[in-house]
Amino acid sequence: ELRSTLPAGAGLSSSAALEIAVGLALCAVAGFELDPLELALAAQRAVHRALGVPSGILDEVACLFGRKDHAVLFDFASLEHELVPLPPGVAIVIVHSGVSRRLEHSGYATRKREIEEGVPARIRHLESEGPRVYQVVDALRAGDLERIGELFREGHESLRVDFEVTTPELDRLVDLAYEQGAYAARMTGGGFGGSIVALVASDRAGTFAERMPGRAWVSAASDGARELA
Repeated sequence: ELRSTLPAGAGLSSSAALEIAVGLALCAVAGFELDPLELALAAQRAVHRALGVPSGILDEVACLFGRKDHAVLFDFASLEHELVPLPPGVAIVIVHSGVSRRLEHSGYATRKREIEEGVPARIRHLESEGPRVYQVVDALRAGDLERIGELFREGHESLRVDFEVTTPELDRLVDLAYEQGAYAARMTGGGFGGSIVALVASDRAGTFAERMPGRAWVSAASDGARELA
């Protein structure tokens, strides 16, 4: 039996979570140990074959290598990861835009092709987003929430203007999140619908979630997928 509290098509990596959970369960039943990175790569190949979507591996890596109170920094060139502590007193609030999507029916594959073709706006997004990730890491380590907020805004704007994967609903939620006092907010997932993620003071997270339109969850970084006793 499979059960989930996540709505379908919310851009919250529920499919990757299912892939990893099934993979771990099969390994446990077979008494077979598989390196976590190998399992992530196998899950990625399964998506490519089953759906024909040229998806990345970040979701699977996050599911496997996540740790409580940490973000995961993943290098796609070396396939190495690093854990980055999150600032204390900060909660993660996820807000669903109400627009569901499936990557195989969205423009996800088109964006990948446009990158390969060198479309200027798409390349501009990549060239700005890569360094921005490391700037966010530096700000997290310094506990500089104001800087994180600036970088999240810049990232969402690049996704809106250069990569063109946001929607009016996502854009409005990001603006509203800042109006409601979020430290930082931006689209999450593959775009074309789904959800935003906001960083909010822990003691205000519940009130913040109640004030946001639609469905919202107060969340936190936790340990990755594993077999439960």
